[in-house]
Amino acid sequence: MGRTESLTEVDWASVQLPDVWPDALNLGSPLTWLQLYRRSRKAGSQKVRLPEGLIGADRIPEYILLEFHGLPNGNYSNSVARGYARSFDHVMLGTLSRARQRIAKALTPARTVLDVGCGGGRMAQALQQVGVAEVRGIDPSPYLLQVAAQSVPGAHFQQGLAEALEQADTSVDGLTACFVLHEMPPPRVDEALAEFFRVLRPGGRFGLIEPSRVQWTWTATRLLRRYGWKGLYFRWMAGLVREPFLEAWHRRDIVASLQAAGFVVESDIEGCPLREIVALKPA
Repeated sequence: MGRTESLTEVDWASVQLPDVWPDALNLGSPLTWLQLYRRSRKAGSQKVRLPEGLIGADRIPEYILLEFHGLPNGNYSNSVARGYARSFDHVMLGTLSRARQRIAKALTPARTVLDVGCGGGRMAQALQQVGVAEVRGIDPSPYLLQVAAQSVPGAHFQQGLAEALEQADTSVDGLTACFVLHEMPPPRVDEALAEFFRVLRPGGRFGLIEPSRVQWTWTATRLLRRYGWKGLYFRWMAGLVREPFLEAWHRRDIVASLQAAGFVVESDIEGCPLREIVALKPA
C-alpha cells in the first residue's frame, strides 16, 4: 500500500504529497456537488483509495480508510484535507472552536501536551494560545499532518495512532482528543484510553471532545425549546452523518470506561452538539 520508512523526522510542512481523485474535481460546478452529495448518501461508508507511493500509507489501519463524514476519499487528498480543516468550524457554528479553548484552559499549566488525532491543527493552536510550551500532535493522515504543520509553526507533528502511541511512559503533562474516539472500533477505544493513561504523568489531565447524544436522541420540539434553531440545525446535521462506529460510541458509558482505565473524571458537560470531559490521572 505504500513504502515503509522512518517517519519520526518527516518535515510534514514541505513533503510532497500526491494528488488523489478529489483533487481533480471541479468544485466550482454545482453538478460536482450534487454528485458528491449523492455519493455521500449511499448506505455505509465507502473505502478510501490511497495513491501509490504515499508516505506513511503502510501505517494506516483498515478501519480508518473509510469516508468518515461523507468526505470524498476521507481526509486523504490535498484539496479535501485543506477544505475540511478550513470549513469544519464554520459548519459547527463556532461551537467546536470554543470547546477547544475551554479544554486547553482546563489543561493549564501543563508544559507538554499531546493532541491525539490533531487533524488540521486547531487544537494545537488553542494549546499554544494558552501558553503550552511544547505541543505535539499525531494523526494517521499525511494530508492533515501537512495542513497542521503549515498552520501551526512551533508544534511538532508526527504520524501515529491513538491506540499505539509512540510516546514514552509518563512523558506528557496533558493530552487532548477532539472528535477522535467515536471514529474508532470499540476495542480500539479501550486500547487508546489505556495508552492515554500510560503516557500521561501522574497529575496530568486528559481533555476529550466528542459529538453529544443530544441531537440524536432528543425530539425536534425539545431541541427547539432548549437550543432554538441551532438545535434543529444540529439535529439535521446528525441525520446526514454516516459513521460506522457512531452508534457503538453513543452506547458506551465513557465515564465508566475512563474510570476503568484509571482516570478520575473531573467534569462532564453534555450539551448540543458537543460533550466535553476532563479527566485526571491521579498523582
